Amino acid sequence: MSQTVSRATTILQLACDGPRSLAEIGDRLGVHRTTALRLLHTLAEAGLVRRLPDGTWGAGRGLAALAARAGGQFGLRDLAHPHLAALQESTGHTVHLAALRESTIVYVDKISPPGPIRMYARIGRPVPLHTAGVSKAILAHLPAAHADEVLEGWEFTPYTPATLITRAALDQELRAVRERGWAADEGEFEEFVHCVAVPVRNAFGDVTAAVSLTALRAQAGRAALHALLPSVRRCAGAIAEHLGYQEEPS
Repeated sequence: MSQTVSRATTILQLACDGPRSLAEIGDRLGVHRTTALRLLHTLAEAGLVRRLPDGTWGAGRGLAALAARAGGQFGLRDLAHPHLAALQESTGHTVHLAALRESTIVYVDKISPPGPIRMYARIGRPVPLHTAGVSKAILAHLPAAHADEVLEGWEFTPYTPATLITRAALDQELRAVRERGWAADEGEFEEFVHCVAVPVRNAFGDVTAAVSLTALRAQAGRAALHALLPSVRRCAGAIAEHLGYQEEPS
């Protein structure tokens, strides 16, 4: 790798980790500040870095756009599967991954524990929008117009006594999901099954997918399942990181 390319790569890695001062970048590269500044200006012209109001340098929008475009070469399922498998192995419960496809939410992966019992969800099939935790985790974070588009014409079939059977009831639940950051299916499709779900963000911070952990109530009660939420969050966070998402510093 040429020295210039190596230095530019180092700058991009630093910028992705967080804003850096010119002095810090120069020190990390082992070059004079003028040399570092020349490289920064070249990368800034391509939109790969940007100068912030406080004078530091951070990742540019062009870098996020490139990450999103490149992500198309790696299917969501391929990127997510190792993390889903690790979650399933560590918890022993069924793991689902669902994704937003224009105006539809579909299951894109599912990993079940060994045994004869299998959950309803099928890869490639639409998600029951008013009952599934993954659909609620996604819908709760969509712009209102997009959520309306996804839910247009949806039939609120009452599968169990716990099923939300009106749009108003679902909207109230989605508000709660936004506030707490996770969703649930409390026996709303099948009385003996429940789940918790966490949203997955892409490079632009948009929620485009969700991960859920599903269990038979006889195997894991509500408290036991909720205690596993940190593991589900870590899984969703790892997938989001692969998609190019960077959490804003607190």
